[in-house]
Amino acid sequence: MLSNFKKIDLSYYKTFVFDCDGVVLNSNKTKVNAYFTVAKRMGGTDAQAQALVEHHIAKGSFPRNGKIEYYFNHILKQPLTTEIMQKYMHAFDDVLDNTLMECEVAPGLDSLKKATPHARWMLLSGGDQAELRRIFPRRHLDHFFEAGIFGGPDQKEHVLAREIANGNIQLPALFLGDSKYDHQASVGAGLDFVFLSGWTEVFDWEAYCNNNKINVVKNINEIIGS
Repeated sequence: MLSNFKKIDLSYYKTFVFDCDGVVLNSNKTKVNAYFTVAKRMGGTDAQAQALVEHHIAKGSFPRNGKIEYYFNHILKQPLTTEIMQKYMHAFDDVLDNTLMECEVAPGLDSLKKATPHARWMLLSGGDQAELRRIFPRRHLDHFFEAGIFGGPDQKEHVLAREIANGNIQLPALFLGDSKYDHQASVGAGLDFVFLSGWTEVFDWEAYCNNNKINVVKNINEIIGS
């Protein structure tokens, strides 16, 4: 545990916002594999596919469409049309449709829900929103998130600002994430933030969290016990 850890007062927060990959689902490696597989399936070389994977990891929970745009603009150096974007997004749907059904669900999710009956929960992912809204009911997880399930193509900072403005996110609120982007988007919107380290893909997360004095727990079970 990092030295700047402080106890989380669950009763203080009116809204809990959860990232998906690496927080609710142990799906970070699944997503990494999907980026490589889709790039290859759509005609990319091994090197191009790996470059997309590295960009995906570096950007964390940034929306998928933005990563595809980067892939075309900076790696393939080709024009990206709406039609091609749709083909890539459909390819991701095909690859992830089954694999996301098999990922481990975070232990302690149900216990944390029972410990926060006063608060509303929201899911906010960099994954495709339509995909999330299709998968979570099939996995019987949608009932946790009465404040809604949100994802790409909207960027997280835009969703947070919109949902605060319309009253769906009530402050004070806590964002549970596992990426630098999660931290930056949540703090920029006025939410408190806790970093979940157990499944993160951020290689320098310890230094980042220390430098930014971020509260860190390994997993949701540790939030309950904090």
